[in-house]
Amino acid sequence: MQQLVRLKESISLWHDLKSQAATLLELTDLGLETGDYAMQPQLEEEAEKLEQKLAQAEINLTLSGPYDDRPAIVSLYAGAGGTDSQDWVEMLLGMYVGWGESHRRPVQIMDMSYGEEAGLRSATLEIGGPYAYGYLNAERGVHRLVRLSPFDPAHSRHTSFAQVEVVPAAENESEVVVRPEDLKMDFFRSSGPGGQNVQKVSTAVRLTHIPTGIIVTCQTERSQHQNREYAMRILQARLLARQNEERSQELAKLRGERKAAEFGSQIRSYVLHPYKLVKDHRTDHQSTNPEAVLTGDLNGFIEAFLLSKLGGPA
Repeated sequence: MQQLVRLKESISLWHDLKSQAATLLELTDLGLETGDYAMQPQLEEEAEKLEQKLAQAEINLTLSGPYDDRPAIVSLYAGAGGTDSQDWVEMLLGMYVGWGESHRRPVQIMDMSYGEEAGLRSATLEIGGPYAYGYLNAERGVHRLVRLSPFDPAHSRHTSFAQVEVVPAAENESEVVVRPEDLKMDFFRSSGPGGQNVQKVSTAVRLTHIPTGIIVTCQTERSQHQNREYAMRILQARLLARQNEERSQELAKLRGERKAAEFGSQIRSYVLHPYKLVKDHRTDHQSTNPEAVLTGDLNGFIEAFLLSKLGGPA
């Protein structure tokens, strides 16, 4: 049913674009025949809007992978940089939440592991909506931050790294079979900033998939049942990615080559000092407004990456 809805939406979009183009052509021809140019400004404005819709629809055509139209499970991990890198993970979490919410996509934070002093050691969220995985797959890799450190008494410039991992959500249980005997489940108390216990009951869940060694923890919810559900969704998504990697040997299509989160491995740099610039090293797409990017203005970077896969202009 979900696939049927998506197909109907796609067909409806192209029918609407065709109808709008035909109407504009008719009005333009009529104006030329009668010599009435009063509607020219309005027609030009409508034509520009139509061109923008068409450009977006053409980008969507690049998202033809088997999982591109699924929700995306995005995991963030602190890399080199100590406390600054953990703070960087928290900033990236806000960036992806902002991107999802600005496009009216469902966003669910599934897990957060707090740093000892500040920030997050890791975080996992799920973002839904049309082609969520297709778009966010452009974000996988190492992200680098350069700024004046708020955690350095000398307030000197620091470089921090974080790893972004993106996998498609598993949509049904038949895709990934998790046998109960292959699963080890542990419960523990959720912890917050500074290592303090958020609760006095063991609601946090740790799942270990014994055959693969994959470990998933969830502790954001007060309900043990809810944390277990989130952990299973993350585990199934990671097992799905692993299955497809083994089957097709096309690692780059699902998770990409995982590089160490350190110097020389970044896909994108965010420089806040001594100048302001965000640059994607794969496409050379840039923004001189890192504040906007860090609140979720990612479309330019994502679209440049998708176009680069077709050999188009970035």
